[in-house]
Amino acid sequence: MTINRVTFIDTMRGFSLFGILMANLLIFQFGMYGKDELKDLSALDNGALYFVKVFIEGSFMPIFTILFGFSLIKLIESIRKKKDKSRWSILRRATGLIAIGWLHSTFLWDGDILFSYGCMTLFLIPFINRKPKTLFIWAGILFLLTTALTFGPTVESKKEQKELDTYIEKADDIYANGSYLDIYDFRANSVPPGMDEPIFLFIILIFAPIFYAPLFLLGMGLAKKRAFVNMEDEKKWYSIGSMLVPVGLACKGMSLIESNFSDILMTGGSQLLSIGYVCLAALLYKTRPVQLLAPAFESVGKLSLTNYLMQTIICTTVFYGYGLGLYGKLGVFGGILFGIVVYSLQCVFSLAYLKKFKRGPFETILRVWTNWSLSGKIKQKGHTLHE
Repeated sequence: MTINRVTFIDTMRGFSLFGILMANLLIFQFGMYGKDELKDLSALDNGALYFVKVFIEGSFMPIFTILFGFSLIKLIESIRKKKDKSRWSILRRATGLIAIGWLHSTFLWDGDILFSYGCMTLFLIPFINRKPKTLFIWAGILFLLTTALTFGPTVESKKEQKELDTYIEKADDIYANGSYLDIYDFRANSVPPGMDEPIFLFIILIFAPIFYAPLFLLGMGLAKKRAFVNMEDEKKWYSIGSMLVPVGLACKGMSLIESNFSDILMTGGSQLLSIGYVCLAALLYKTRPVQLLAPAFESVGKLSLTNYLMQTIICTTVFYGYGLGLYGKLGVFGGILFGIVVYSLQCVFSLAYLKKFKRGPFETILRVWTNWSLSGKIKQKGHTLHE
C-alpha cells in the first residue's frame, strides 16, 4: 500500500508540472504582466486563453503546493525513523531551495517559485508537530482570511494603465530582441509599476507566507492522516472532494467579469479547483486509461525539480531574443501545442533516465545538502542512506 501512495503522489506531481508548464507558457511568451493585457487575439487564441485562465492558471501550482506539504511530513517521518533530529535537515532543505530559487530567478527567469517554497518551509516549521485536525483548522482559517483580503476594485486608473502599458512595451522589446545581458539587466533593474515603494516589498515578505500557507498545511495534514494509502477505502472522500471541480471552475469563470469580487472568485476558485483536481485524480487513478498514462506522469514527478528547471531552460531558449526569438509569435493556442510537445519529450526522457539512475541531478544536489550530517553519521556505521 505504501508503494501505491508514493506512486500516486509522484504521478500527481508530474501531472501538476504539466499544468504549470501550460500556465507558465503565457509568461514565457508574453511576460509576467503582458499575459494579462493581451488584446486583438484571434478567435482560436481567445478561446485557448479562456481555457488556460479557467482550467489551468492558478490551479496547478496549488496542486504542487499540497504535494510539497505532504512530502515535507514524509521526509520528516523518514528522518526520525533513522533516529536523527529533523530540524537541521529541514533547515538545510529550505536554504537549498532558497539558493536554487535565487539562482534560477536571477540568471534565468523571474517566474521562479522555488525561492518562495524555501521561505515557506521555514514558516511551516512551527506546524510540523501539530495534529492533523489543527493543521486542517489553520488551513481553513488562512484560506478564508487570504481570500477575503483580495476583495476590492480591480480597475486601474488611466495613469496606472499608461505606466503598465509602457512597462509591457519595453519588456516585450527586451525579451523578444535583447541579448542575455540585456534581459538580465532588465530583470535586475526595471521595477514594474506600483512596486517601486520599499513598503510594498516589506508587505510582500511579511504576508506572502500567509497566502501560500493553506494548501501547504492541507498537504501536511493529509500526510499525517495517511491519505492515499488505502485508496479504495477513501473513495467516498474523493467523490465528495471532486465536487469542488465544478465549483472552482464556476468561480474562476465568473471572476473574468470585472467586479469587486473578481479577485476573491479567482483566488478562492483556483484553490478549490486544485483540491477538486487532486480528489478527481484519486477517484480515477485505478481506471485503465489513467493507469496507461500514469507511468509517464510518475517519471516526470520523480524528477520534478530537474524537469521544472529544464522547462525554464527550454522555454527561455526558444522564446527569448538570445535564443530562437519566438517571443509572442506562437500565440496562445500555438503555445499550448508547443507545451504538449515539450512535456511529452520530458516524459520520454524521464522514463529513459530512471532506467539508469535513481534520482535526477538537481534532486541529488538537494538531497545531499539536506542529508549532509545524517549521511555522515550513517556512513560512520558502515551503511548507506536510502529513502
